[in-house]
Amino acid sequence: MHRPTSDEQADVQAFEAHASDTDLDDLRARLASARLPEAETVHGAPPGPHRWAQGVPLADLVDVVNYWRTGYDWRSFEARLDETGQFRTTIDGLGIHFLHRRSPRADATPLLMTHGWPDSVARFVDVVDELADPDDADAPAFHVVVPSLPGFGYSDKPATTGWGTEKIAAAWVELMGRLGYGTFVAHGGDWGGVITTVLGGRFPAHVLGIHTTFAEGPPGLTTDGLTAVERQWAEETGDFWRHRAAYAKQQATRPQTIGYALVDSPVGLLAWILDKFAEWSDTEDSPFERISLDRILDDVTLYWLTRTGASAARIYYESHNSLDPELRVDVPSALTMYPRDVEKCPRPWAQERYRRIVRWATPETGGHFASLEVPEFFVRDLREGLAAVLAADGGRHHA
Repeated sequence: MHRPTSDEQADVQAFEAHASDTDLDDLRARLASARLPEAETVHGAPPGPHRWAQGVPLADLVDVVNYWRTGYDWRSFEARLDETGQFRTTIDGLGIHFLHRRSPRADATPLLMTHGWPDSVARFVDVVDELADPDDADAPAFHVVVPSLPGFGYSDKPATTGWGTEKIAAAWVELMGRLGYGTFVAHGGDWGGVITTVLGGRFPAHVLGIHTTFAEGPPGLTTDGLTAVERQWAEETGDFWRHRAAYAKQQATRPQTIGYALVDSPVGLLAWILDKFAEWSDTEDSPFERISLDRILDDVTLYWLTRTGASAARIYYESHNSLDPELRVDVPSALTMYPRDVEKCPRPWAQERYRRIVRWATPETGGHFASLEVPEFFVRDLREGLAAVLAADGGRHHA
């Protein structure tokens, strides 16, 4: 296992989150003076997704804005991050923020967890403790590392192009090495799933195996031989990219333009993000059926206070459609396709890229943000997937 040098260790600094009272007062003042459009012209009685056909319904937005201004407590989330353990280090000239929770268990395996957009480290904050120090002594335990992507949260904003998924994956290997984790397992969803795929494909000497809720087969595969369900998955994914991915095209082509609204208007930022939590969650109507209002506001407020609406959007500019068609993952891989995720890859397609699938799961509930929607199931599924990965690894993790 890689042991960090004193110089490397010195480069890892403890970090505490603390927004100024001035910034929080400014947020509340902006919320109080927000200019809102008229109501949408599609109507339906809740619950029902048709209410969201033009985006976030006005009535829902007004309710959330009022709570954000008068009831929400950012300080409790800051305290939660500090309790988990926050650090920063500089890699390739860019400051990287991360959560790091070491397990008390001697047999724990290092686990790197990567979030996506429009989430943040808030995606995993409710599962870190249970993964690091499980109540069940027979459950596997992990030293958990959750970095903030470049341009997200308390990581620095890249000032030049180039910070795409390949460079981020290489930076994550460097980060884990600095923490003394020469080998590790990796998990991710959304952009985190792409980065996890790159980690498994490019760095097999360091990555024992992966678990991902996102899989992408190589381009050009045929639907011949797919089951009816797998064909439906392919059709739904195609429909998503044709009809519901305007946000991605915008951020991939003009992140700066949308960035002005996201950094200047908290209501604009909230609507842009809330729309995705609603559409991509396994719910009938509102994302708050499964995800707490406070946790979504933790995520949105983190974007607001760090002014990262534009810089986070740029990951699409850097990496949209950029996964190397030739990349293959030969480390053990566990894949979970949640039913209401927006992209579900048929297993025959996945097997063309992930060539050692040791566990394939298709849960009955859950969407894109499974760690927030169904956290207990997510932890169980992740443990079982990583246990299968480590068993297939053949003991390399004891190195």
